[in-house]
Amino acid sequence: MRIALLSYRSKTHCGGQGVYIRHLSHGLVELGHEVEIFSGPPYPELLDPRVRLTEVPSLDMYREPDPFRIPRPSEIHDSIDLQELLTVWTAGFPEPRTFTLRMARLLAERADDFDVVHDNQSLGTGLLTIAATGIPVVATVHHPITRDRVLDIAAAKWWRKPLVRRWYGFLDMQQQVARQIPDLLTVSSSSSADIVSDFGVSPEQLHVVPLGVNTELFKPNSAPRQPGRVMAIASADTPLKGVATLLKAIARLRVNRDLELRLVAKVEPNGPTHKLIAELGISDIVHITSGLSDAELADLFASAEVACIPSLYEGFSLPAVEAMSSGTPIVASRVGALPEVLGTDGACAELVPPGDVDALTGALGELLDSPEKRRTLGKAGRTRAINVFSWEAVAAQTVQVYERAIARTAVAKGGAQC
Repeated sequence: MRIALLSYRSKTHCGGQGVYIRHLSHGLVELGHEVEIFSGPPYPELLDPRVRLTEVPSLDMYREPDPFRIPRPSEIHDSIDLQELLTVWTAGFPEPRTFTLRMARLLAERADDFDVVHDNQSLGTGLLTIAATGIPVVATVHHPITRDRVLDIAAAKWWRKPLVRRWYGFLDMQQQVARQIPDLLTVSSSSSADIVSDFGVSPEQLHVVPLGVNTELFKPNSAPRQPGRVMAIASADTPLKGVATLLKAIARLRVNRDLELRLVAKVEPNGPTHKLIAELGISDIVHITSGLSDAELADLFASAEVACIPSLYEGFSLPAVEAMSSGTPIVASRVGALPEVLGTDGACAELVPPGDVDALTGALGELLDSPEKRRTLGKAGRTRAINVFSWEAVAAQTVQVYERAIARTAVAKGGAQC
């Protein structure tokens, strides 16, 4: 097949979107398909030279190191640029819409180049324009962002709540577009149920294909694990990820233990995470890093005695699969898709109620004090990662959804001709 893989932003080492397209595209070309990625900035780093990358420039108004910059007048070329600018200036998030509008314009000239278009979480109105040209369109919804909105509004100060609601204004569009795409991919049964509930789509539209892991990269290594090292990956200033709960648990545990927390996250300077670390007096044992390469991240997983996923919601959780593949025992919240990913029998992970500092403290302390239990959980997690999750399997299952979308479009075209 000739596959156009769309991603409105593809930051490689932060968040799941860049990871997803990087590994899925590699798996697809390994199966013999032709893949061209169309991405807005930040652009992905690709694993496979056989994958083509077409950059789709935008005003990139959230770029580092000058987010919310003011573009020069010469940068505004058309109505899409103007829409992007005005949406940012009125506290909205324009990229899912404006990226797909640019893609609709671009693909109008290349409609015959592809057998299927696969959108990664944009769900912008431009997808409907693309579908109207007769190209089969498939979309991945990792989880409904409505869950993020609820938690972010609840955590915001009263004067910020209207701004948070405005930021999430793109969700109405995503809900409407999702209902009109017959074939949607998602990453877990839990996420599928939430999408049906929050987006109002039909269960028949959804196909569950879990994410994968490179088990040759994420694996135990011969070096000894660092005593007392706990690691976590999170968007630390986002309430959804539950980092505050983890920091409070670490503060309690350090009273009678030597330990450190390695937090992989992009943290706002002087933001809520930094302030809480200072208030708890744990600055000396919390080390925050970001922008790690896959190899560096794999080494960090393999060096930790325990990995923690304290989220208040997860539609899947790549860090959970990476930790299992690394043979690192896990303490995670019993919420969203985490029990589905990690197993509910306790063989691979200790599951605790979300947001419960007492339960998280107890589970982490028990694991840190029990080398035998850590070995048992780590070994079981590694076995589960190898048997259940791989990018090759993800690509093969994704192709089956492409085939269904192509067949559906062919039938529709045949009916229209009759």
